[in-house]
Amino acid sequence: MEGELGAKERRPRAVFMAFGTKGDVYPIAALATAFACDQQHYQVVLITHLAHQSLSAHLACKNVAYMPVSSAPVLAAHQHDNISVGSEGEIPQSHVDQISFSSRKKIIQKEHRQECLSALEGIFGDDPSMEGDFIAINFFALEGWHLAELFQVECVITAPYLVPYRYYGFSYPCAPSSFERQFRQELPFLYKYFQEAPANTDPVTNLPLWHMRAQSPLLLYGFSKEIVEFPGYWPSNVYICGFWFLPMEWQFSCHRCREIFRPNPYRSVISMDRLCANHAALQNFLMDSSRPCLPVFVGLNSIGSMGFLRNPQAFLMVLEAVVESTEYKFVLFSSGYKPLDATIQLIAGASSKSAVLERAVCHEDSTFLFNDRLFCFSGTIPYSWLFPRCAVAVHHGGSGSTAAALHAGIPQVVCPFLLDQFYWAERLCWLGVAPEPLQRQHLIPDDNDISSINQAAGALSRAIKMALSPEVKAQAATIAHRISSEDGIGEALKALKEKVIPPFNEGT
Repeated sequence: MEGELGAKERRPRAVFMAFGTKGDVYPIAALATAFACDQQHYQVVLITHLAHQSLSAHLACKNVAYMPVSSAPVLAAHQHDNISVGSEGEIPQSHVDQISFSSRKKIIQKEHRQECLSALEGIFGDDPSMEGDFIAINFFALEGWHLAELFQVECVITAPYLVPYRYYGFSYPCAPSSFERQFRQELPFLYKYFQEAPANTDPVTNLPLWHMRAQSPLLLYGFSKEIVEFPGYWPSNVYICGFWFLPMEWQFSCHRCREIFRPNPYRSVISMDRLCANHAALQNFLMDSSRPCLPVFVGLNSIGSMGFLRNPQAFLMVLEAVVESTEYKFVLFSSGYKPLDATIQLIAGASSKSAVLERAVCHEDSTFLFNDRLFCFSGTIPYSWLFPRCAVAVHHGGSGSTAAALHAGIPQVVCPFLLDQFYWAERLCWLGVAPEPLQRQHLIPDDNDISSINQAAGALSRAIKMALSPEVKAQAATIAHRISSEDGIGEALKALKEKVIPPFNEGT
């Protein structure tokens, strides 16, 4: 019986599985879309979080099926999401809130993996022929690796960021130390078994190491060789393609602006009466001639939902201190993080009542603060449109924010929090397009006492000043010019056609 996505005449299936935040998922969605347009004889599916449902209509227009799973892109210890507890769990619903974060995480992971299995069962069914089928995963969808083994299809790794590896004598790679530590903690007996296995024998199969092994999977990196070095000791199955971006019109939070930008997304100015109120207010703020300097962008994306932005008031006090001590104006993207949005509205309401501001609240998703020099926006708008209109981008070092700012040719100030963000922060500094990374307390201090706020504001002001130096601005423009002609999506498709996709005869 064919899977529910099957057809009477079998078509090969390409499943793109990507989990994580927008920066983790959107590049893979862009690749899936391009693949569907290029290989129209394929059934193409994107499996990702329900939180990315805004992609579904766009994907459908490009003949990509969207299959959501209910797990959240981010699970932080402070969150208290409902957990569906089945009969096997024997956990009363009234006790769910008392479960430790570690236990809740395991329950959610189990449900997540079951949903992934069910999705692939629906796609592949019991079709005995798997010719041409493959699963492409990002590094947060490692379930896909095991599921590819289960359904006996090829697995391809697609990643918009680099995973650092340690090399022993430059002979072979090993997993990062954090992975080894976690492996030893979670699976101590298996770890011990691997450690004590004979040196010349595969610890799983007990076969000699010269036994025929499956070829390493194709690894496609969605960043530029101009940004990340490509050392000669990397294996031949690794390709650095260039950056992968979604179409600009997909990234607006309102349908009206998406339609306006679709015919010509790079037009410089659009009449105000054709934009929705939120975006028109932002464009007015960017074009305000009373302050000739371009604004400074500030955005931390999912850092709030991950639990790092514990004191939104202190964060806003830092921005206020910088506003008061400099000539800069700021655009703050809150990414819809409710505690930050609530604090913004609280400050705006207090300012409006005290008549400090001529206008405090502008529209539903837009708010002016601090004498109209901080524009707070909780919607979404493409960085590819916004960043060329900004002087510098202050962000968390996510791969998506980094790539967009590099393409825009603007300096960056990076405050990393976890994972690959530290790599990007150091790399941007090394390339000369950003000063040294900010420490966390220099952007979002835990305390809102005067000393902490002034120290953080001073560090942020100095970093912005360094980023706006002629040398850094020139280097950012130079690198943007170097990568402007790259076709990251095209290179990835080329690699897939050469290494994964069998020749297609239109007559069959």
